[in-house]
Amino acid sequence: MSASQTPQSEGARFDPVTLQVIKDALTAIGQEMFQVMIRTSMSPIIYETTDFAVGLTDARGELIAQGNGVAGFLATLDTAVQSTLQHHCADQLRDGDVIISNTPYEGGGTHLSDVLIIVPIMFDGALVGFSVNKSHWTEIGGKDAGSVSTTAREIYQEGLHLRFVKLYEAGRLNQSLVDVIAANVRMPEQTLGDMHAGVAAARTGQRRVQQLFQRYGADTVGYAMQDLLDYGERLTHAQLKLLPEGVYEADDVVEEDGLGNGPFKLKVKVTLAGGRMTADFSGTDAQAPGPINSTRTALVTAVRCALKAITDPDIPANGGCFRHVDVICPQGTVITAVSPAPVSIYYESLVAVIELVWKALAPAMAQRLPAGHYRTVGGTFLAGVHPDSRQFYVLGEPLLGGWGATHERDGLNGMFCCANGETYNIPIELAESRYGVQIEQYAFHQEPGGAGQYRGGRGVVLDYRLSSDEALLTVTYSRTGTQPWGLLGGSVGSANRAEIHRKDGCIERRTMDTGIRVERGELIRIVTGHGGGYGLPSDRSRAAIERDLRDGYISPEQAEADYGYRP
Repeated sequence: MSASQTPQSEGARFDPVTLQVIKDALTAIGQEMFQVMIRTSMSPIIYETTDFAVGLTDARGELIAQGNGVAGFLATLDTAVQSTLQHHCADQLRDGDVIISNTPYEGGGTHLSDVLIIVPIMFDGALVGFSVNKSHWTEIGGKDAGSVSTTAREIYQEGLHLRFVKLYEAGRLNQSLVDVIAANVRMPEQTLGDMHAGVAAARTGQRRVQQLFQRYGADTVGYAMQDLLDYGERLTHAQLKLLPEGVYEADDVVEEDGLGNGPFKLKVKVTLAGGRMTADFSGTDAQAPGPINSTRTALVTAVRCALKAITDPDIPANGGCFRHVDVICPQGTVITAVSPAPVSIYYESLVAVIELVWKALAPAMAQRLPAGHYRTVGGTFLAGVHPDSRQFYVLGEPLLGGWGATHERDGLNGMFCCANGETYNIPIELAESRYGVQIEQYAFHQEPGGAGQYRGGRGVVLDYRLSSDEALLTVTYSRTGTQPWGLLGGSVGSANRAEIHRKDGCIERRTMDTGIRVERGELIRIVTGHGGGYGLPSDRSRAAIERDLRDGYISPEQAEADYGYRP
């Protein structure tokens, strides 16, 4: 573009209908990649839970389109490409290259279980973009089955560590690397199956983008990509300018790190001014000895998730949406940890940061944001030998819980946390067939919490009865010693926990532990929290209280204690 040309005059060279067709096609490519991952992966945590994300970037690593999946991966795909270009110069990448990485400490990094597959997209010998996905592998090695450990003290205990290495080079598989991966994981067939599913999804995106370039030409598609980014920027900037300007602060804690340390303080100051958002986390505690740490990529993701919540969530997520957002935090905190800090439970800090920004803004935006939610991914992992097939298994899934109430309705019951996005639980029938458990109860519970003019959403109780001879349990929950916060007089919600009901009648309470030995016939009970209430409980209508009683959301005793209700 010449110095005298404006973006509008440059855009006049292109048919606007064609540009819109290309933009819609780029979004559709992301959805096709998403479906390929579901249809080709071998782990329920991918094809049922959908713990993954897919997307496209331009040649510089700006996010063009991201398919459905985990919201907590919103800053992982573009930053992964940017780090790829630091390891592999653009002029050294070739058609057929596939790069794999899971390092937590560079772009795209979360924990070792989340593995990136990155495919450069070439057209007429030039690099025009990247097709990327990131998925949770059930096994990546490490000292504990499932590769998530509350007792890790350094990254080397958490699994195999890969830093932007070529899985394929010019179309040729690096079989030696595949052999190394297979030799270091407990379920090589499943792990390698998920690896090849990631490659298939990324190559699908590569082919579809190349077809767009072949049909419309490099100039037209290139312009459409940049115009899509600018469009996301314009819409988000306009939304930010509508928000009340000011400085908003909040603090909270992550209770423990798995090694008995904590609580760890999180602090934020959010500034909204001139159509920009700045989130400053100075004052947050230093990185923890245990694996509750997260790294800068997760911090940026958290702020991006909060931004989408206070602007228009329907604006397609691309790099342009985030041009007016600044994130400030010194290195070496519990949310910007540096090597070799353990990070396998990073997701609990990530969720806490999303809700921390939301907590800071909620009093000023009570018509946009709810009260606090149960605030845990609730990662639960059970490893054992199936009683029928005698196959080794690792059950791993997130948990549902209660969301906070809003200014106009009760909180959502039994939903996944703010970092999960389009996530699902593993169906009971599948869990009972694949793993050594029987699920005896999956229901909303009636423990106290969340009272208000609008009631907090209900948490759940989930009972696993072990049918394997024995198994090892890992639970990784936060919001265990604190409760979800209420808004404008609403009551706090309730906390999360696990219980082990032993054969001798003893009940053990656990919140963040690894290697808990469970025997056949013993019960694992998981209880997630209710969300916080909104408004004074005394303002709740009698009809709403009676509806809650009829639906079993509260007990008669709670109705009287919280609302003064009597039949």
